[in-house]
Amino acid sequence: MTRRLFALWATLAALALGGCATTQPTASQSDIDNLAQAIQSLDPKVDPTEAQEAATIAYTYSQQLAQEWRVTDPAIIHNAKVINGFRERGLCNDWAQAMTTRLRQENFRTLDLHWATSPPTELRIIHHSALISAKGDSMYDGIILDPWRNSGALVWAPTLEDTRYNWRPRLEVREELLSGKLPY
Repeated sequence: MTRRLFALWATLAALALGGCATTQPTASQSDIDNLAQAIQSLDPKVDPTEAQEAATIAYTYSQQLAQEWRVTDPAIIHNAKVINGFRERGLCNDWAQAMTTRLRQENFRTLDLHWATSPPTELRIIHHSALISAKGDSMYDGIILDPWRNSGALVWAPTLEDTRYNWRPRLEVREELLSGKLPY
């Protein structure tokens, strides 16, 4: 019932906000370089070449997925399209899985990848994102790589500075949801 109500609400919101379409995301070399510098500054042992490669992939792959998944609306509207069968992919967990999988293909020696989750609250749905940290560091010492919230335009920030979400390890949140500890 809750899912149907959300789908109805999301569909109505999509119709009401239909004129709020997004443009295809773009990133400059400066954007990529700024993220690379932030990744490299996570730890002196982070390889600058790996930091640059991770930043380049984070930006370019986000743009590629936005095109492949035909993301043309704000994220919540696109979610409604996926839930109602008008698009196949593009939920936040799709972005997190795709980004994590793609970055893992690089077999970084000085970087680790994490899947972060912000648990649902009374006013917010669950949210997933990829996260990168220096090798051996916790996700809380890393950087969120979130292309979902701006429809394919990468948003990144140090985990603890991204106060819009309460990022935690995915499996920890999953266990709390399954056990009923989280009421939403």
